[in-house]
Amino acid sequence: MIPDPFTKVDQMFIDEARIYVRSGRGGAGVVHFHREKYVPRGGPDGGDGGKGGDVVFRVVATLNTLQSFRFKHKFVAPDGENGGGSNMTGKSAKDLVIPVPPGTLIYDAETNELLGDMVEPGQELVVCKGGRGGRGNQHFATSRNQAPRTAEKGEPPEEKELRLELKLLADVGIVGVPNAGKSSFLAAVTNAKPKIADYPFTTIEPNLGVAHLDEEIDLILADIPGLIEGAHEGVGLGDAFLKHIQRTRVLIHVIDGMAADPVADFTQINSELALFDPELGKKPQIVVVNKIDLPDVQARWNQLRTALKKLGYEAHAISAVTRENLTPILWNAHEILMKTPKPEVAPALPIYKPEEDPRDFHITREENGWRVTGAAIERAAEMTYWEHDGSVRRFQRLMVTLGVDEALRERGIKEGDTVFISDYELEWQE
Repeated sequence: MIPDPFTKVDQMFIDEARIYVRSGRGGAGVVHFHREKYVPRGGPDGGDGGKGGDVVFRVVATLNTLQSFRFKHKFVAPDGENGGGSNMTGKSAKDLVIPVPPGTLIYDAETNELLGDMVEPGQELVVCKGGRGGRGNQHFATSRNQAPRTAEKGEPPEEKELRLELKLLADVGIVGVPNAGKSSFLAAVTNAKPKIADYPFTTIEPNLGVAHLDEEIDLILADIPGLIEGAHEGVGLGDAFLKHIQRTRVLIHVIDGMAADPVADFTQINSELALFDPELGKKPQIVVVNKIDLPDVQARWNQLRTALKKLGYEAHAISAVTRENLTPILWNAHEILMKTPKPEVAPALPIYKPEEDPRDFHITREENGWRVTGAAIERAAEMTYWEHDGSVRRFQRLMVTLGVDEALRERGIKEGDTVFISDYELEWQE
């Protein structure tokens, strides 16, 4: 007798999503001077801003769908707080943690680069780093300038368009033609509740269930919607479903014992698996002929078993309706799992880092001025207090350090020309 299994949550299955994420901006450092009775010239004591929140993906074992991204597509982490007087540092913001199910792949939507493969429960991936807090004027005091009116705004946030893709993490994948009895098999050995009816294509989304073999052994099974000829090319949405069995280590191939040509169905499904991914064709299979409770199937059972044996497979007769021979099949799957290594997955990265040197910049001539682009120079412009002369002079020194000043001169910039950096318009003065 099969023990009571895990209850599957009934919800719409979503396995792809596109979202926008943005980290938090760093809090601003401040210009402030110490004020105290009988201390007429207090020194600079402007505090630093707090760090903005990171955007972090975290694997949560209880999730098995990207349903939470169906209606929410924008995720923004909180900003750090501004600094204050008396060297008070602003409070850093909390990270924005986005839960995802095991098996989630995270891609940069613009470059299609894989940022992380989220597999293990509790695994985390930082995709956007929060901006650091700007420094207060206490950091800019020197022997020559003891009252600096210079500070930094918080570092701007990072933002990305991401594409999420879920590949179910199941031990066993259940495959076969439509109406072979895959959903009935899953329902019989677990407490999953897939839609079941006596017509093809009843299942239109993958279903997960957990079978409890004993107190220590569980099997996670995925019922993949019935595959048809051309599934690897997307016929019947086959390519959307096949990806969910790429991570499984064992396949239970359910054959409809009442089909016109069960052996032909069996070979067709195997062809579709191999065409979609050659590794799928190499996975160990447990071949079962369903509906053995019916007299017509009993009459052709020996013939089917012999034909499948010639193809190199030992077939087993089962009935998903009467639950005949289901428990031995599950134990057989467990034994094969113990001998089959887990598939290798791409390691999750701690944080996405662009290959381009942030100090690099580019200059383009525009109709009404010069456009300077580059990560470091644009970030510096965002962090500059343009109303403070000291901050402006510091930005000018940075342009010299990065080589922007010299490059503009080489390109022929003239007195009074406009220089565009990010959203800022600056007038060139010699």
